[in-house]
Amino acid sequence: MPSPHERLPPKGLLLLAALSLFWGLNWPIMKVVLGEVAPLTFRAICLLCGGSGLLLVARASGISCKVTPGEWPRLTALSLFNIFGWNVFAVYGVLLLSSGRAALLGYTMPLWGVILSVYMLGERFTARRGAGLVLGIAGIFTLMSDSFAGIVQAPIGAACMVAAALSWAFGIVLIKRLPVAMPTIAMTGWMMLLAGVPIAVGALALETSRLAMPSFWPAFGLAYNVLIAFMFCYWAWNRIVLMVPVAVSSVSSLTTPLIGVLGGVVLLGETLGWREMVAALLILAAVGTVSIKR
Repeated sequence: MPSPHERLPPKGLLLLAALSLFWGLNWPIMKVVLGEVAPLTFRAICLLCGGSGLLLVARASGISCKVTPGEWPRLTALSLFNIFGWNVFAVYGVLLLSSGRAALLGYTMPLWGVILSVYMLGERFTARRGAGLVLGIAGIFTLMSDSFAGIVQAPIGAACMVAAALSWAFGIVLIKRLPVAMPTIAMTGWMMLLAGVPIAVGALALETSRLAMPSFWPAFGLAYNVLIAFMFCYWAWNRIVLMVPVAVSSVSSLTTPLIGVLGGVVLLGETLGWREMVAALLILAAVGTVSIKR
């Protein structure tokens, strides 16, 4: 599916800024929620409530949510990799690793996304996109440089986050390869519901004994996830993916873990060292390389 823009237009840059802020802050928030809410239960609530909320907003806005019979296989495939695979692997990765390390491993996604887009979509691997990818991955590895010991000590958590990154990358390519003829908000809502049902079944089978009313901050984090991280951010992300080539959207996503790390500095009092400053320059340069025309 051809992208209408080679680089992010002004609307796309605004969506990217909001997405980076809200998703970046959500990594430490998820850690708080998982302290009291079981992982599959957490994701099932987010997906079922978030998906239903998006479809209700679409209907209230006069947007059709109807799915033709021929679109269900495509929606199911998109949901499997973009929503189900990413959320299941990522939630266990966050449980087993620190939120910062999990976020950094998850955002190796651009590397896999660019490779898959070249082979599956025939997208051009230009010098500009290659430079953006190299700068972005260099920024991520700079942030990770003092975290390798912690990652090695939790190999299952690390494997979960790499699997999440691969699933997300493949899902982004599928959105371009298997376009669905419906508005983005309706498509996103259905994708969430399709992934939420099997996750809810798994939660009922495995986590019923852990069901309990969470305290204030985990409950606040759960509400934040439903309304912001899922309803708004997933819609915004799918809009960005449909606007530009996979290489551009993938590299642009690297601002999210950067915000996550800086959010830890502001909200949790974590120290800001040379790694964070160097990584910030590299990642911002990467996003500018692929997103700004001049």
